[in-house]
Amino acid sequence: MTGPRPKLAWSDLPGARVGVWGLGREGRASVRKLRALGVEPVLVDDRPASPDVLATGDGGLAALERCDVVIKTPGLSRYRPEAARLSELGLPVVGGLGLWLAEQDLSRVLCVTGTKGKSTTASVTGHLLTGLGYACLVGGNIGVVPYDPAEERDFDYWVIEVSSFQATDLPYTPPVTAVTSLHADHLDWHGGVQRYYRDKLSMCSQPGADLTVANGDSDLLRQHVGLLGPRVQWVSQGDEPGAGWMEPLGLLGRHNRRNALIARRCLAALGVPGAGDDRALRAAAEGYAPLPSRLAPIGTIAGVMFVDDSLSTNVLPTLAALEAFPDRKIALIVGGHDRGIDYAPLAAGVLARIAPTLVLTLPDSGPRIRAEIERAARGTDVADCPGLEEAVAAGFRWARPDGVVLLSPAAPSFGRFRDYRDRSEAFAHAMRAIC
Repeated sequence: MTGPRPKLAWSDLPGARVGVWGLGREGRASVRKLRALGVEPVLVDDRPASPDVLATGDGGLAALERCDVVIKTPGLSRYRPEAARLSELGLPVVGGLGLWLAEQDLSRVLCVTGTKGKSTTASVTGHLLTGLGYACLVGGNIGVVPYDPAEERDFDYWVIEVSSFQATDLPYTPPVTAVTSLHADHLDWHGGVQRYYRDKLSMCSQPGADLTVANGDSDLLRQHVGLLGPRVQWVSQGDEPGAGWMEPLGLLGRHNRRNALIARRCLAALGVPGAGDDRALRAAAEGYAPLPSRLAPIGTIAGVMFVDDSLSTNVLPTLAALEAFPDRKIALIVGGHDRGIDYAPLAAGVLARIAPTLVLTLPDSGPRIRAEIERAARGTDVADCPGLEEAVAAGFRWARPDGVVLLSPAAPSFGRFRDYRDRSEAFAHAMRAIC
């Protein structure tokens, strides 16, 4: 991080000259919030879609320099030269989530982060709270923006998913936080792996921090325990053997079992009545809908299960997806936008499987993945495919009669698809084309 986080709240902004830099989902919510406060902001974006918005590189930065406060959307890196320029001028560059946290009752807020697993953990926690009879908003990086005027009403609890981008903007930490995993990611935004780790975990140790509930099976998290705040409770896959209370959640994979255990431990740390009652939690778990594109079964054809894990954008979730089906043959579809990440751990995970595995690779990172697997063990079943439709058809033929076709790309969808949802839709379309 560069410099201390400014400790401002939304209520400090009326009467100030405020710039909003970046008009994505959170940027637009910031504009609505400011206008509800009677503030007409200066609007700046890298690629303006309206004549009322200035381009960052064409007068926008100069306009921001004349503001008293700049609210930056999380997707814009804090380490960009423009952000450094604003900081050099002494301008507070803040995030909307940090402004919101500054005036919340943090004893009723849970922040959840992690390279992967944070969305599932946040959604399970919110579902359990609702099932136990509490009004709960699940938002942040998932769901709604908590400071959007359309969402501003009183809740018993707020469960906020925090990305590594958002974490760099938080001046406060609720007493209870959760960390689900740690693995190198978003290195282009953060500028290096160690900075990513520091930024990602920084939300655990700002003023107000007390307890971090963390994934005890992560060697990387244990190595970085000094960044996890004053106290840490570790949660491992083997905790609470049986744990029948979570069966109604319908989650696949041991990692998701751990995510559910983290959710329960957080409820207990928040002092939620019912968190220690298996029967009450089982009833609260009923009706949970697993999040789409996160190890989600989407259909079965001729005994072959198709599983959509399109949101898998690095090696860690793909390894977890493979572990979810230890005894079934898997046709694994991998590859996408090439960020240059190390695929050796993926090759090791594939080769460690006892059940048969066919790896079907997609552009652009597919050839690198194939080369890594073949380097580790020649003769492994791996093949390059020109596109997703061809990979799905080949995977189905190989996986019959009772295997799994698993889309878990270990790569972003940029270039060939609009986003991970578009990739999910293409996977489902290719499955239906088999019929």
